[in-house]
Amino acid sequence: MGGATRKQYLTLGGLPLLTHSLQVLQRIESIREIILSVPLQDSDYCWSEIVKPFGLSKVSHIVAGGARRQDSVRNGLMAISDPPDLVLVHDGVRPFLQRDFVERSISCANDTGAAVVAMPIHDTVKRVDSLRIIQETLSREGLWQIQTPQVFRYDWLLKAHQEAQQGNWEVTDDAALIERIGYSVSVVEGSCFNIKITRPDDLIFGEAILNRATSNS
Repeated sequence: MGGATRKQYLTLGGLPLLTHSLQVLQRIESIREIILSVPLQDSDYCWSEIVKPFGLSKVSHIVAGGARRQDSVRNGLMAISDPPDLVLVHDGVRPFLQRDFVERSISCANDTGAAVVAMPIHDTVKRVDSLRIIQETLSREGLWQIQTPQVFRYDWLLKAHQEAQQGNWEVTDDAALIERIGYSVSVVEGSCFNIKITRPDDLIFGEAILNRATSNS
């Protein structure tokens, strides 16, 4: 994203990106505890500028993130005070989290042990080499773009992260760790509006989504 401000603290509709999804999670009765994993030097800022001003009482800990996504999630797992049945993992830069996504994911994970929000891919997908030459056109059949939240049995996720640490595995999401230790992961359909803010253009799309939601409310 560039700039002096980390992307999770950039504002959208007058609120930090991170605050949007935290407010949704705060209001869901079945969520008992929220743990933030952020860069170590951001801990005080998060307490004083995000957690306290917005009354996010379910935030119990702010832990130091790691070099990789999986390290940050593992550090969060280690901070859980009383092991729950399920753990929900969500990207702080997906501000358009909906209560419906959370509740359907939790319900599905209660039945199957693991559930992730995703959207079926409708565009043509091609495999490209390092020179940006197309090598293969992939069938879209059965291809889904994975989002968050992702919900897992606590014991499964803990085991997956422990084995990943021991084996030095590297993955891009927690579902891949669950798959690697032999468990199945179910998919819950999400929304094309559940975007991840990673580039400056995404903020423009985010404002449009927010304006659409405001005009329809």
